[in-house]
Amino acid sequence: MDKQEFLIVKGFIWMIIIILIPIWAYFTFFSPIINVWQQSKLGEAELARADSNRQIAICEAFAIKESSKALADAEVIRAEGVSKANLIIGESLKDNESYLRYLWVQGLQTNNMQVVYIPTEANMPILESTRLKQ
Repeated sequence: MDKQEFLIVKGFIWMIIIILIPIWAYFTFFSPIINVWQQSKLGEAELARADSNRQIAICEAFAIKESSKALADAEVIRAEGVSKANLIIGESLKDNESYLRYLWVQGLQTNNMQVVYIPTEANMPILESTRLKQ
């Protein structure tokens, strides 16, 4: 082996040493440290995500609560309106029996193909037991 071949082999060995020593050092010393750091950061990210999801759930619950309160208030307002309307209608019909009879007759005329039993003197309806045999 001449001097030029010896220098080539020597340079090749130094290149292998220069490449392999950092690779060996990385996998021996730095990789475990990097893995621990990386897992720590993943844990922090999951904790932040869980906290964010919890805050979202709390905000949604408050929105549902506020919506329920608003719907309940609207129902109370509607019920008050119906109550006032019933009072007005009741007061206007209190001593107005002829108008009530008129409404009853109108209801009988607009009744389509339905059977209406009209009470007799004893407030008992006269049943037509043979009506459906036709």
